[in-house]
Amino acid sequence: MTDVLSYLASQPLLTLFLLIGTGLLLGSIRIGGIELGGSGVLFTALLAGHLGLTVPEATGSIGLVLFVYCVGVGAGGRFFAALRRQGKELALLTLAVVGSGALLTILAGRLFDLEPGMAVGIFAGALTSTPALAAAMEGHSVGGEQVVVGYGVAYPLGVIGVVLFIQLLPRLLGRDLEAEPESAEAEAPRIERRLVEVTNPNLIGKPIAESAVQQLGGCQLPRISHGGRLEPVGSKDVFEEGREVLLVGQPQAVEIATEMIGRKLDKPVVVNADDERARFVVTNRDMTGKTQRELDLLKNHGVVITRISRMEFEFVPDPTTRLEPNDILTVVGTRESLQVFEKTVGHRAQAFSQTSLVSIAIGLSLGIVVGGLTFPLPGGAEFSLGLAGGPLLVALLLGHFGRMGGLVGHIPRPTRVLLQEMGLAFFLAHAGIRGGAGLVEAVSSQGLALLGIGAVITLVPLLLGFLIAHFLLRLSLFQTLGGICGGMTSTPALGALTAKTSRQAPIVSYATVYPVAVVLMALLAKVLYALLG
Repeated sequence: MTDVLSYLASQPLLTLFLLIGTGLLLGSIRIGGIELGGSGVLFTALLAGHLGLTVPEATGSIGLVLFVYCVGVGAGGRFFAALRRQGKELALLTLAVVGSGALLTILAGRLFDLEPGMAVGIFAGALTSTPALAAAMEGHSVGGEQVVVGYGVAYPLGVIGVVLFIQLLPRLLGRDLEAEPESAEAEAPRIERRLVEVTNPNLIGKPIAESAVQQLGGCQLPRISHGGRLEPVGSKDVFEEGREVLLVGQPQAVEIATEMIGRKLDKPVVVNADDERARFVVTNRDMTGKTQRELDLLKNHGVVITRISRMEFEFVPDPTTRLEPNDILTVVGTRESLQVFEKTVGHRAQAFSQTSLVSIAIGLSLGIVVGGLTFPLPGGAEFSLGLAGGPLLVALLLGHFGRMGGLVGHIPRPTRVLLQEMGLAFFLAHAGIRGGAGLVEAVSSQGLALLGIGAVITLVPLLLGFLIAHFLLRLSLFQTLGGICGGMTSTPALGALTAKTSRQAPIVSYATVYPVAVVLMALLAKVLYALLG
């Protein structure tokens, strides 16, 4: 064993990839529906650091800038739009979760005389925020090691705590998730496709685009029979007796629409999806911020949006759903209508798969430069965004605007996820090595106290976030739970929630709150370090 450790100690690059591989294997182990994911690398690296192993020195910085840059690009299209249209609600919910965690961190740091790095590390771990860990570590050598130890102690309990809270809360409230009423504002319904024959004499001869069926919340009529085949409905199509129409939407709404139109047909739905369905990325700012009802796409453009992919999640829109920058739309219409609508939304075909390495490199360079700028603070102190904040800010702007000069802000999801996970693995490997040396000493001397502090900083924000979201903001239970997952930046908890229900409101709420919480946590981590120093 000694020979193996000696060999690895002389091979930092080999050690790096061994830590990443074993850490990801550890993170893939699922216990009770919970897994560590990429954070498993941190724990293998903590052990390696305790054993005296090292990784290449630049690993942490390279991983940090890649990670925060990809996070910013992914969140940018949603971050500013969410602030602009839901600023009050987001401010209350995010501040309740993140702000209460920060206040408790200050209180615990003063009360237990914790080192600044240890306290901020517990804050990041208890709220399961890796960007906060990255921001707190940067620029601190000894303190950075303490940040990792605090994060390593609090993170597992934070992950488990959020997942259990999300799963147990409905039971404690005596609520059945599947029996919960749906919210018209954020619920994306379970989808049903049904063929219906037109028999209602009151509809005969009336334009479909202007009918009450198309205005019925939770239901769409995207296709109508022509010559024995279902084709996209046009703005001039009318109801005719005996014609078949396709209804798509929430089961209850589809049932109501069926009674309005005629009778249900028990036959398979066969459509031509190749020429009459397309996926577009929204880049035209004139289209964003408007609801489906305001856009009236069928009447004005001859198309129907059947799916929206946003923040890696896909849901079915309803009349109150607003388009956001970089939404990926699944659209049904004639070939001609799709071609026109493609230009209307500003779609660029290369947006799905093209990666501009030049833009990534220059964007990272700009982020590093911005992060190095210093700003004066009262009392003669200075503040800089650093390697965590600079690339994040530049990436948020690029993700929001899509293009700045010759720089392309969009990174295709497969490429972005790969770079983000690779950057995270590099950063966590380096961070764990740094923190491993002092792990045993810190845990042996303050272990129970650190665990207790972490538990409190996890639990109180959860409770406060629930009270504000559910009772003050009057959000539905689905929106509340999804918003809490976003406020705690907990994807595992969202996964546990969506495993219990097919409703989509938690996903929409999570996608709205998450980017705001990520940015706020990263900024607060630096502020907390300065306040506790």
